[in-house]
Amino acid sequence: MKKIFLSVMFVLFSVSTVYATSYRKHRVNIKPLSRTSFELTDVNFENPHVVDLKGKNFFVVSVREAGSDGRVYAVDQDGTIWWMGVISSGAGGGELVKKGNKLVPKGGHETSNNIFHILLKRRFHMSKTHPNLNGVNNMDFELLFTQDGQALHLGNTAAMSHGCIHVGRQNISTLFKWAKVGMPVVVMRGTYYPFVQEEIDTFKQDLKAFDRKTGSIDENIN
Repeated sequence: MKKIFLSVMFVLFSVSTVYATSYRKHRVNIKPLSRTSFELTDVNFENPHVVDLKGKNFFVVSVREAGSDGRVYAVDQDGTIWWMGVISSGAGGGELVKKGNKLVPKGGHETSNNIFHILLKRRFHMSKTHPNLNGVNNMDFELLFTQDGQALHLGNTAAMSHGCIHVGRQNISTLFKWAKVGMPVVVMRGTYYPFVQEEIDTFKQDLKAFDRKTGSIDENIN
């Protein structure tokens, strides 16, 4: 009887392990309402609540998937988007499948989406889960934002990751210096770019106003 019980428990454990590695926990859907305000819903787009990050410095990552930007944005405490850079993210995300009565992300190395916080900064780091066989650091300028190892870090923006956010050298070095432990990181699917366009339009209007005031003309500003 004991052997049968142990066998059943082993099977259940094996199934639960496969489930845990094949599907991430229920995804949080994020819809930007403004440059600093975000509506969060559960995997079925229910139970909404709004988080406003105005007054804080934070990152917005729109993952590298169809319908998203493939960009990282740095937003300061005034709501100004002061930096933007190309990124790549984890493969396999974006597809939902039914599991019982729940919708869950299909297995893969998809980047999780939620509002996270930077847990630590490491200038030099080698991934323990996916080490470089040549012994070269592959997670330098690491800004860790999940307990399971997802981070913004220096990486090839032309290659998909195992869940992390790859950022090019020029961008990540600047963002790393600006980042602080505890800073929010909004990782979302969908586009954030319209708010960048709003920032650009405002900048052009300010330049035109300056030109009118000083009598100068910038032919590059339409």
